[in-house]
Amino acid sequence: VLPSPEGPVPSVSITEIRQYLRAQGIPFHDGYSCLHTPSLFTGGREKQQPPPPGTGVPYTLFIDKTTGSFLCTATLAEGTWQDFQANVELRHRGVPPASSEEVEEDTRRALEDARCVWERSVPLWELLDEDETKETKATFGISLVTDATLKRFGVRYLRTAKSLVFPWFSPRDATLKGLKLVRVEKKGEAMAYVEDTLPRFDSYHNLFGLPLISRRDTELVLTGWELDALALHQATGVASLALPRGATCLPPALLPYLEQFKRITLWLGEDLRSWEAAKLFARKLSLKRCSLVRPGDLQPRPLEALNQGLNLTKILRAALPASHKSIVSFRQLREEVFGELVNTEQVAGVKWARFPELNKLLKGHRRGELTIFTGPTGSGKTTFISEYALDLCMQGVCTLWGSFEINNVRLAKIMLTQFAAQRLEDQLELYDEWADRFEDLPLYFMTFHGQQNIKTVIDTMQHAVYMYDITHVVVDNLQFMMGHEHLSVDR
Repeated sequence: VLPSPEGPVPSVSITEIRQYLRAQGIPFHDGYSCLHTPSLFTGGREKQQPPPPGTGVPYTLFIDKTTGSFLCTATLAEGTWQDFQANVELRHRGVPPASSEEVEEDTRRALEDARCVWERSVPLWELLDEDETKETKATFGISLVTDATLKRFGVRYLRTAKSLVFPWFSPRDATLKGLKLVRVEKKGEAMAYVEDTLPRFDSYHNLFGLPLISRRDTELVLTGWELDALALHQATGVASLALPRGATCLPPALLPYLEQFKRITLWLGEDLRSWEAAKLFARKLSLKRCSLVRPGDLQPRPLEALNQGLNLTKILRAALPASHKSIVSFRQLREEVFGELVNTEQVAGVKWARFPELNKLLKGHRRGELTIFTGPTGSGKTTFISEYALDLCMQGVCTLWGSFEINNVRLAKIMLTQFAAQRLEDQLELYDEWADRFEDLPLYFMTFHGQQNIKTVIDTMQHAVYMYDITHVVVDNLQFMMGHEHLSVDR
């Protein structure tokens, strides 16, 4: 749940951050999406002054330019801009910074589980039976991925769950922090990949492949899937990482790890949603250093490209710079226009799974469009909209709800019932199972209720878009948000 209006996160501008650092005599570099400073949390606590510039002390503390929150990659200490200021004040008084070693119970349990699974899984190239290895690799479409590549990335196989196991190692001390399990499910003719993570999705912040990156690497390809990172590295030898939730979101907590790269190419997938996501992520990463691989017949996702025998290096070279100049000619747009004609279905947006009639009317959910639903009180607007939004959310559309009329507990109850498609009050023993699944949806609620200052609401929405890559905002309803007395004013 986003911060409540009583105590919203005080916003801080990049100018204020720079002024504060200068006033405190803290040296800093201006990075792409973060400012880099020496860490307050590493050794040498007796020395109150930061090391003089040029002494070769690495700047391991990163401050997010948009939110002011910080992360120290050497000690994994993190917090808000207010926490950073508090630590600087304490340091001036000679108080050593607190260690951030206390681990929450949930995280500890997830770690235990991850270790158990990791110990039970076997390296994929060590399956006793050669046929079993071949069959397993064929199932996941990785027959062409070599044992050396699998070994390098530490991929294992869990026989009991017929799943590939991708480790999450801490870049600091190479300890196991979590896992992602991927299995294949047949849905009619089609194959679907099902993923599970330890810890839960919202706290799974692994950049798969990070421990293999050396300090000297300056170019990187970001993919949306672990197997794509394997294929890319094998075919081109470039440094490649996979985002933890694919094209769904790029958590700001990961930005510090991407600061060392001068060039980042985003190759997230083969559909238009991945393309839209790549454009969104490039803004976070700083447009001037990003290039995008445009999805198309001859530019599928990296694993598919490897399997089809395409030249991956050539595809990377043809990536488009993310920062478009302000004026373009049709010649530069030509490919994109063709892409829209070829993919008319995808251009129409994300289809609703439960409302075929609605798809005929609206074609799908597209970003940057406003849809208004009207109807008298009690006609079922909220019930319908929550089902409509849930339908998209279950397909990975990151959704933010602003419910000004009914409170979040009631709204969540309605949505959970719709999600489970049954009356949970009659079967309370099923509650935890459904609630666990519901919790993994990319769904967030604003904690406003009743009439609000419109600026506060907009600020909260902008914060949510940056933090969680929200692409669908629901306001229910406009009248309540605005209050009843100003209806004559054109708002």
